[in-house]
Amino acid sequence: MVIAALALRLVVMGFVYTDRLDPARDHWTFGWETGRVARSIVTGKGFTSPYSEPTGPTTLIPPAYTYLVAGIFKLFGIYTPSSALAMLTLNNLFSSLTCLPVFFIARRVFGPYAAVCSGWIWAFFPYAVTLANVTIWETTLTTLLFSLAVLATLSLERTTSLGAWMGYGALWGLAALTNPAVLSTLPFLGAWVWLRHWRRGENCTRVAVVASLVFFAAIAPWIWRCSRAYGRFVAFRGSLGLEVLVGNSDDTSSPSNWKVLPGENPVEMRKLKSLGEPVYMAEKQREASELIARRPLRFVGLTLRRTLYTWTGLWDFPPRWSLDDSGLPNVLTYTFVSLLAFAGLGWAIHDRRDGIIPLVIPLICFPPAYYLTHSDIRFRHPIDPIVVVFMAYAVIALREQKFRLSGQLNNLQHSERIS
Repeated sequence: MVIAALALRLVVMGFVYTDRLDPARDHWTFGWETGRVARSIVTGKGFTSPYSEPTGPTTLIPPAYTYLVAGIFKLFGIYTPSSALAMLTLNNLFSSLTCLPVFFIARRVFGPYAAVCSGWIWAFFPYAVTLANVTIWETTLTTLLFSLAVLATLSLERTTSLGAWMGYGALWGLAALTNPAVLSTLPFLGAWVWLRHWRRGENCTRVAVVASLVFFAAIAPWIWRCSRAYGRFVAFRGSLGLEVLVGNSDDTSSPSNWKVLPGENPVEMRKLKSLGEPVYMAEKQREASELIARRPLRFVGLTLRRTLYTWTGLWDFPPRWSLDDSGLPNVLTYTFVSLLAFAGLGWAIHDRRDGIIPLVIPLICFPPAYYLTHSDIRFRHPIDPIVVVFMAYAVIALREQKFRLSGQLNNLQHSERIS
């Protein structure tokens, strides 16, 4: 599965990698803010300047993937074809390796046949293939780490091994430093593991505390660095207000109005340079709060619209006949994927499958951060492995139901012949 997935993705990469080499705006499309900060790191300026002009230390993006891009720049050159190929190859490798946790999650919850189906669906899943190649961003790495964290959660319910729990804490620390949004699920997944042990009369509190200490040790340096840069406490990222404005501005012709960002708006860029990032982000937080307070019903409406978009790709009604994220072909495909996954979830609940709660938690707890701010197809991708597992189970359940109906029909016909 992994080999087939990687081969397919690398073939696609051969056709699209040149899109990352557009020299316009100083190679802006090569990683956007991630590429800019990675360049600053390599040129000795530190974790600074996420846009085209120097703006000082930043907390706009997490560090893990950014330092990975910086390492590639160091080895293969800044914004070079070799760097683009290296980064996209890594993206494709992360996406292909995700076949493994998908397989083992499905096998743990639904059995070996579902595991095979899930793994092969992921290998050819069009959104996994596409997203690994169209952006140099942390999406595929987050997806791999998040799916590994779900698999580890399922595995920890039957062990109190200190090493396993320490690894669990370290894995969550790395995932948080790649995309902090995954932490929305950690308290609930951790509580599920603890309750499973408690119901069996076991006590995992000691190893859970050790795992927590490992996790906090992993994230503490970054939080300290961000807080020091801003002069106030910052947990991972300090751009929440700006993210809210991207999805709730006056222009809602698309799910994300990128024109409010300094990287796309010269006026905002000048303001950012003038104020400095800490003051600028504090102002954006105030603007976002005022916007929500001034027009709460509009905010609620847009939140519901983003929720629908997250699961269907539908933003404009009727959808346009185009090949972008909001076009009719994508809306039909994305809606079918979601409906099939929800059907699989319904069957899993009906069949009382053990272990589905850790699969349901990400579906419920991960997307709301994007419901409230702004949406994009790639933002849901970290939970797509779970979506694929439920899709596979739906296919299996439909097949079994077809066989049952066929058997009942044959029995009925046999009874009629006897009569």
